[in-house]
Amino acid sequence: MVRVLAERRLKGAGNRSVTVNLAESPLAWLATRGRISDRQLLAGETLRADWERAGLAPSVTMRWEATPGGVKGGGLSPAPDPTTSQIDAKRRFDAAVAHVGTGLADVLWRVACAGEGLADTERALGWPARAGKLVLGFALDRLADFYRIR
Repeated sequence: MVRVLAERRLKGAGNRSVTVNLAESPLAWLATRGRISDRQLLAGETLRADWERAGLAPSVTMRWEATPGGVKGGGLSPAPDPTTSQIDAKRRFDAAVAHVGTGLADVLWRVACAGEGLADTERALGWPARAGKLVLGFALDRLADFYRIR
């Protein structure tokens, strides 16, 4: 895993430097501070892996090669066929989200897949502070049950 570290200067009395790991996921941050269990962390990271393997993340829509898809004459090639692993990952992702339920899937997707912080998720969903941690815990427990993580 590549670690990206940055230093930030804090405003206030005196200068103090703080090292921040920008590559750390919100789930890893919660786990290192004892806010979620190892079982919950593994479930969330498994969902994120399925989301990434399925290719569900936003992507660049512009093709950068001179001749897209190697088609002679500069014509557009048909969309590539998804691989079997992509299809399986998409099925697992959809089934996992359905198992978790619509009320819990929002916070789960935002934190585990989109990498949004818990405070930002609570604000975006209009929840009171610290409510997201409880709801995320329920969602991760259901997710761990789906993936059969003990």
